[in-house]
Amino acid sequence: MLLLASCSPAPSQPDTHEEKLVLGVEQAERFLPLLAGKRVGLVVNQTSMHQQQHLVDYLLSQQVRVQRIFAPEHGFRGDHDAGAHVAAGIDTATGVEIYSIYGSSRKPSEAAMSDLDVVLFDIQDVGARFYTYISSMHYMMEAASERGIPFIVLDRPNPNGEFVDGPLLDEKFRSFVGMHRIPLLHGMTVAELAQMILGEGWLDTSSPLELHLVPMLNYQRTMRYELPVRPSPNLPNHQSIRAYASLCFFEATPVSEGRGTDFPFQVIGHPTLYVSDSEPPFSFTPRSIPGAASHPKFKDQRVYGQDLRQTPVEGLQLSYLIQWHQVFAEAGEPFFTAADFMDKLAGTDRLRLAIEQGLSEDEIKASWQADLTEFKQNRAPYLLYP
Repeated sequence: MLLLASCSPAPSQPDTHEEKLVLGVEQAERFLPLLAGKRVGLVVNQTSMHQQQHLVDYLLSQQVRVQRIFAPEHGFRGDHDAGAHVAAGIDTATGVEIYSIYGSSRKPSEAAMSDLDVVLFDIQDVGARFYTYISSMHYMMEAASERGIPFIVLDRPNPNGEFVDGPLLDEKFRSFVGMHRIPLLHGMTVAELAQMILGEGWLDTSSPLELHLVPMLNYQRTMRYELPVRPSPNLPNHQSIRAYASLCFFEATPVSEGRGTDFPFQVIGHPTLYVSDSEPPFSFTPRSIPGAASHPKFKDQRVYGQDLRQTPVEGLQLSYLIQWHQVFAEAGEPFFTAADFMDKLAGTDRLRLAIEQGLSEDEIKASWQADLTEFKQNRAPYLLYP
């Protein structure tokens, strides 16, 4: 895969946390010239804010010809359930066509790309391999490459940027929730990932891609960054985003991870079997929340378990999954009731099998350290920040 163009060099980054973070989208002088006189396709959602204005509205105010919006999972406005079909249509606020890349196809048709001169991606990611915005970016890069259309990425922070952990993807388990041979927590921004996807030849095309990146200024991956807009309906705050990588595995089990509550990915519970950190045990009752959890596990049932809203859950913590598996095993009840989905989330069957074999968290994590060392070496040329 040939890289025709990369980012124009960012101004030198001061070695201090005191400098104001400047997002890619806030550097209009670096991307507006690339859009002038062009028919533009946008890969954006509710997080694509230019200060207090949506990027679509900002570009239209700058006389940019926005031809089409490509809507990922959760939709252009971020109001669709996880996995819910995203329909095409017209954005009522702007009159711009919306083309779904989370519907019958994850990759746009040739017709949808044929009247474009450039594609711009600006979506907030959370740094977990199974969060599907980076898969959508992959397919859009591939479509742009095949049509000879430049692809621009406006960079944003990774709120889990200091962590590199978890198994690398085994190609046998490649899916839309895991497309690249990267760890579950990869510690990269979307612009860095775009460079790696291209540089490692992961696009399924022999056509070159003209890639332009607009890096952030004054960003360091260890800095705390709380997202101003929730990136999807069930990640409402910093705590849920930090716990997401550790708790998402419960999606493949009979245990609730809090969907259908005001604190998803911050609690764990089940009606009859539970791990409790308190006496009496913490409880909650999932309910239907249209656009976030229309049909949650244990809808309108009281479930019991753990309240993690004030508990730091950082990096990849397997202890919760191991604890709950042990409770189910002792009760003679199946735990990984969606084993295929568990393996897709993990990117391998090794994690599930290790837990079923009774291995400890330390033993499991030790098994992927050599792969992580190799990954860090491979990603080094693509990193943009300290």
